[in-house]
Amino acid sequence: MSPRRARAVLGVVVAGLVALPVGCRSVPGPAPATGPLRPDWREVTLPVPPGAAGRLVLRDAAACGGRWFAVGGVADVAGGTRPAAWSSADGISWSALPVRGESFYGRQHVLYAVACRDGRIAALGAKSGGVHGNPRTGTWVQRPDGSVREVPAGFELFGGQRAVAAGRLAAGPGGWLIAGARVDGAAVWTSPDASGFAIVEGAPELAGDARGRTTAYDAVAGPSGWLVVGSLLPAGGAALAPLAWTSADGRAWRRAELPVPDGRGLAQRVVLLDGEPVAVGPVRAGFAAWRPVGESGASGSGRAARWRRVGGFGAAGAGVLSVVGLTAVGRGLVAVTGDGAGRRLWASVDGGVSWRAVTVPGPAAVRDDGDTAVAVAGVERRLLLLVDDGRASRVWWAVPPTTGR
Repeated sequence: MSPRRARAVLGVVVAGLVALPVGCRSVPGPAPATGPLRPDWREVTLPVPPGAAGRLVLRDAAACGGRWFAVGGVADVAGGTRPAAWSSADGISWSALPVRGESFYGRQHVLYAVACRDGRIAALGAKSGGVHGNPRTGTWVQRPDGSVREVPAGFELFGGQRAVAAGRLAAGPGGWLIAGARVDGAAVWTSPDASGFAIVEGAPELAGDARGRTTAYDAVAGPSGWLVVGSLLPAGGAALAPLAWTSADGRAWRRAELPVPDGRGLAQRVVLLDGEPVAVGPVRAGFAAWRPVGESGASGSGRAARWRRVGGFGAAGAGVLSVVGLTAVGRGLVAVTGDGAGRRLWASVDGGVSWRAVTVPGPAAVRDDGDTAVAVAGVERRLLLLVDDGRASRVWWAVPPTTGR
């Protein structure tokens, strides 16, 4: 599908969250619209889990194995929190999953990142505490009985003097991987089944070295390996540059630079679209999308992929730019960005070449700060949208008016 033709059907695709099949012929018509897309959003309700009353705090969503999942927590009027997770077979009717914390901080976690494989999830949770108020981070895994339980782990696994961040969680045929950073740069944590993770820090090419300090933000699993995206702060420099890493086993890594005209930017989110990775992140002028050239960046072959910038969108603002969400929906992409003023949605149906803004349902824009969240998850023809504006959390489907076929 050519970029021009894709843009012509963009409104139908995003509203229906389906791209036209390859081989269809476009019909001549008016020039494509350039205003915001307005999908047919329909709200659904997530039940309050058993326990003390409070408001839902939603943070992330995922779908696999014919099921949808949302994670977050419940916050009471005194500011206390407890972890929570939900599941749905159709995305319309939801039920709260049994959640069991094992530690003092685990019982106060808010689950902020989730991935799933074979119809079951694992999640990352955190609660700030201790003398310095640092996040007390841990992992959670769904058991065969459907319950979601905290995985006991030593404090030094995610915390301690070497801790920086554990950001995103990915699942694939080879197991599970967390992307993050330690004091010496980018790091990952790996597990075959999410029942316990082992840290990989200080690894050549992945961690920082004489070239500068690295950070990993997100990961995706390919057929036979892992792809991680992040950034490099060059030694003596003040501007970040985008990087990607590939690995067949999660231990040995290859590094690749992502091209940016002025050398400034970072790759914050990555997904597979039609089996090939697409990375998105902020650059000086707005946001950029990158794809590997030739060999798949997640092939795990041991050779680092070359990348090219395929498109861009948005514009620089007064605040710090960020990409906080990215999902593949059928043959399209939906990204969530922040610009310091608010969280926004964008959509592309041509592999990241061209993008259009997407309206977010609700009475007001969502602020871009630590008390708010916007998350997306997509499968085939449907998109799930979670919005927490700091006062209440709401969930919507984009319901297609047409299949586009």
